Amino acid sequence: MDRKSWIGLILSITGLIAWEWFYLKNFAPGQDYSKSPSQATSAPSFSVPSSPRLPPSPLPIISETAMLRNSTADYWFTGFFGGISKIVVQKHLGDDRTPILLSSDSRLPIGALWVTPTTLMEGFAMTTDRATHSVTFTKASENGIQITKRFFLLPDKDRSNQYRIRLEVSFCNPTSSDIYWPSYWISVGNAAPIHSSDLPSYTQLSWSNGGRLTSINVDWFDGSKIPLLGIERRTPAKLYQRRVPSVKWASVSNQYFCTFLMVSDSSGDGVWASRIPLRGDSQSYGIEGRIELPGFRLASGKTRVQSFTIYSGPKELNRLQVMGDGQEGILQYGLFGFVSERLLWIMNWFYGVFGNYAWAIIALTLLIKLGLWPLQNRATRAMRQMSLLAPKVTELREKYKDDSQKTNEEMMKLYREYGVNPFGGCLPMLVQIPIFFGFYTMLGTSIELRNSSFLWIRDLSQPDTVLHLLGFPINLLPILMAGTMIWQMAISPKSGDVLQQKIFYFMPLIFLAFCYNYASGLALYWTTQNVFSIVQLYLTRNSPLPQLERKVAITRKKEHFGK
Repeated sequence: MDRKSWIGLILSITGLIAWEWFYLKNFAPGQDYSKSPSQATSAPSFSVPSSPRLPPSPLPIISETAMLRNSTADYWFTGFFGGISKIVVQKHLGDDRTPILLSSDSRLPIGALWVTPTTLMEGFAMTTDRATHSVTFTKASENGIQITKRFFLLPDKDRSNQYRIRLEVSFCNPTSSDIYWPSYWISVGNAAPIHSSDLPSYTQLSWSNGGRLTSINVDWFDGSKIPLLGIERRTPAKLYQRRVPSVKWASVSNQYFCTFLMVSDSSGDGVWASRIPLRGDSQSYGIEGRIELPGFRLASGKTRVQSFTIYSGPKELNRLQVMGDGQEGILQYGLFGFVSERLLWIMNWFYGVFGNYAWAIIALTLLIKLGLWPLQNRATRAMRQMSLLAPKVTELREKYKDDSQKTNEEMMKLYREYGVNPFGGCLPMLVQIPIFFGFYTMLGTSIELRNSSFLWIRDLSQPDTVLHLLGFPINLLPILMAGTMIWQMAISPKSGDVLQQKIFYFMPLIFLAFCYNYASGLALYWTTQNVFSIVQLYLTRNSPLPQLERKVAITRKKEHFGK
């Protein structure tokens, strides 16, 4: 490499190290947020903000509780606020091998009613009916309206009902006059990071008003600035408030789990969210959200019922798709969503065969590699042709060394003359880019890899950190990935195109930066495909060298044989 290339290489390495330091300092929560209810004294909890929506004492919260259980989750209710205070997901474990907790804050329960965005309705009476698997809360409001909230479990033998619970909120007017009930808010619950490696972008509020999905994460509350210039585009905010028509659902989510509140038979008028610091960690935040419902006039003796469906569980693509209103959008597959969904489907199919997600990834990688095998062979042939043209390219550079434009023109003529594509060696890499980013986005939020181990890797959904060196995590698999990329480059035919060589030189660093603190399943995929590529290169490296012939000569041969 020339001097500029070496400078770029050094700057890239420096940038990677700086990013890892910045990430560890600012983003990594540094603790596990997935403790079980048996560890109540150290369970994840939000700090108590100074806000009028919270009661002066926590005693009413713990004085009356109830629990409903089905095959997938335990639902704990708080009587004082009339909502779900926490959900224990039995089939998914945290780092300490105990069940995951969702929306685990009894001060911000799912289904709680707010008469203003900051004033929580309290003082409900609670009854439990085990026969109907339901919990009912009742309260008489100051204006005489009788409020009843009823939560009931759905039959979970039907897979589409798993992790779901129904909520009916009824307003009854027993008085002799009409009463207007103003707009009110209903809580979606809250979400917080589960793993110490979760990025803030995974802790978010999402909502939809009929096909269009909008999301904000906890960093939204910091405002935004124009990069490099530092000019403020949006000031920091304590609250996120949007008045929008036809809100169908809202959700709060972390990297692998989510809670949805879906409005049945009507829609909301807006959404509201706030960011809450996690207790014991001033740099990490959870998020809470709620939906605004429109006000209404209730005639004497009449009852108005509003129904909701609550989903609180894993972010599994098929479970979200069957909800039927674009809920799978919270997975944020993005531009390569079509690729991500297909890769996920095939990976799950291989998992059904092997019973291990690591082997499923390896089998999927082999399948992709076999599909790209002819393309890789053509690319290798193009690179070998370029290596044969290297002496002629060198002559042109020497001949026109003072005229770069003329050099490029003559080189392109040379390539056309011999029918060589100077970027033919890059084609397999370009085809792999959508697959790589399809894996990247799919593994970022899909829950399938959680708690899946392989060799030294404890969890394929997390970085495979083997130790810390001066506080810096040593993740072995991304390093092996970069090493196999360098090995592959070393045995690949050398192209005469300097630009292409420079691109190849920087690719290991780019991929290392992408994968270093990401799900180790992604690094496993790319390392495996590198190994398969190396095997393919060794199998084809002894094939005869391609013959360079001018296109004019080839045309004459064809005309001669045609006669």
